[in-house]
Amino acid sequence: MSETRVAVTDTTQENVRENKEFDPWAIPEDDEEFEKWSEMTKKRRVEFVLVIISKIIGVLGCLYLFICSLSLMGSSFQVLAGKTAGTIFSNNAILKNPVAGLIIGILVTVLVQSSSTSTSIITTMVGADILNVHQAIPMIMGANIGTSVTNTIVSLSQSMDVVQFRRAFAGATVHDLFNLLSVLVLLPLEVASGMLEKMTHRLIEPLEATNVKPPKILKVITDPLTKKIIQVNKTIIALVAQNVPLEDDASMVSKICKEYNSTAEKTVKVPCNPSHFIFAGTTIDDGGVGAILLIVSLFALCACLISMVKILHSMMKGSIARTIKKTINTDFRKPFKWVAGYLAILVGAGLTFVVQSSSVFTSTMTPLVGIGVISLKRMYPLTLGANIGTTTTSLFAALATDGEALSRTLQIAFSHFFFNIFGIAIWYVIPFMRNIPIKGAKMLGNTTAKHRWFALVYLFMVFFIIPAVILGLSIAHIWAMAAVLILVGIIVLFVVVVKVLQAYRPQSLPVILQNWKFLPIFMRSLDPYDKVFTICCARCDQCRRCCGSHSENQSEGEVYENSVVVPNKVLPTQEVHTSHF
Repeated sequence: MSETRVAVTDTTQENVRENKEFDPWAIPEDDEEFEKWSEMTKKRRVEFVLVIISKIIGVLGCLYLFICSLSLMGSSFQVLAGKTAGTIFSNNAILKNPVAGLIIGILVTVLVQSSSTSTSIITTMVGADILNVHQAIPMIMGANIGTSVTNTIVSLSQSMDVVQFRRAFAGATVHDLFNLLSVLVLLPLEVASGMLEKMTHRLIEPLEATNVKPPKILKVITDPLTKKIIQVNKTIIALVAQNVPLEDDASMVSKICKEYNSTAEKTVKVPCNPSHFIFAGTTIDDGGVGAILLIVSLFALCACLISMVKILHSMMKGSIARTIKKTINTDFRKPFKWVAGYLAILVGAGLTFVVQSSSVFTSTMTPLVGIGVISLKRMYPLTLGANIGTTTTSLFAALATDGEALSRTLQIAFSHFFFNIFGIAIWYVIPFMRNIPIKGAKMLGNTTAKHRWFALVYLFMVFFIIPAVILGLSIAHIWAMAAVLILVGIIVLFVVVVKVLQAYRPQSLPVILQNWKFLPIFMRSLDPYDKVFTICCARCDQCRRCCGSHSENQSEGEVYENSVVVPNKVLPTQEVHTSHF
């Protein structure tokens, strides 16, 4: 990592010292002076209004393309891995193990990039009597975890700005932590007592079948564009999951675009052609189509998100911006201070119900956390509301089922709903418990600010590698999986207890456990790994900026958002180091 030595004035040193008190989690204050409306000339007012209108149109346009790119990314994963996801679902022997069912729910949701798709498939399989309710509940919990991968990916687009990335990554991972902690508590309870299964069974007994379909408010807007690019045959996933033999040329890309009844009461199928969508009738296999779509959608997603963030950042200035930030993040006065958080949950649930996708809602909120419009404290209840709102998808899928299967499918839908309700009751309603996911997200945000490569490691470890390893162990033997999980659980519990005692009662610990210095440095610090990632990224300046770390400078002083390092010992020449990533 290159370093340049630059002389600084006394004024600069004072500014750097002020940054010591900089709080990266606080809503940024706008101290600049702006021209007041009353002081503007008529010409200036017209220019100001036109600029604001053009920026609003730009934000809405970027938001539209951003949502479309999310839809295309989901379609690309479905084309790439849809058959694999269906095959995973079809292994009924593995699903008898609740932990394996949880992992399969995570992996399938990550592969198809949609909890709505995975929960609908699970509901369909329960209705077809391929899965029973007892097996499906852990899979629904896994789908809840897998759906949060999208906003974690979206947060990576803000990795070029350390301060924004810190907040955005924390805003994304607070969703992960809530889902993981809820599963950690509720899955053992469900296995031991069957709490959700028994409660939902009593709840659905008086209900009867109704033909209800979910609203398609967002899809009405985005489908005209996305359906002209790709149309996915999602029935293939369900057929593979149900062990139904497929034709040799079966493809995840739709081949039939329209069906209607002729005068002879025969169903006429209209084959797809390029006039229906771009990839209709293509000779490229599913892997090639999925790869092309994934590259295009990721590029479009990053371009739209970066543009939207820049426009919003330019708009979030002045008295209007201060009013918006205050309105979104303010709390009510006592004794109603607690109401604001619950209103945020209702807003999150309502907006997610409208767009019928928790991924779209949370992915849209994540960059707003990054630029400081929404605080992490307010983002947390919004994501909890999104978790509730997304349960309507499986509920509508269940209500569309007829006959004897209705009771089973409704049971799964309500299990999904009450899983999130109980999670909120534990990790939000209890005041001191809600701090655990928030503090955990801040810790992850601080870690990625110092070691930006950690974000990618976290993403692959949490959503791919660890679930795959646990699934492999469960396939090998249930006792092998149990032994490893128990060992890891004991280690994690020991570390947590020791960390708490080190912080609050260090005198109660043996001298050797009062700090972690007895461990090798690679087991207690990420600094040694910086060199590995720096070497990997050394050939590309862009990669250095994404993967760079401040750790080499940490021995000399503190690092702040302006990347200036304050030495612990001021040199005679009053010099500081500026690091270039």
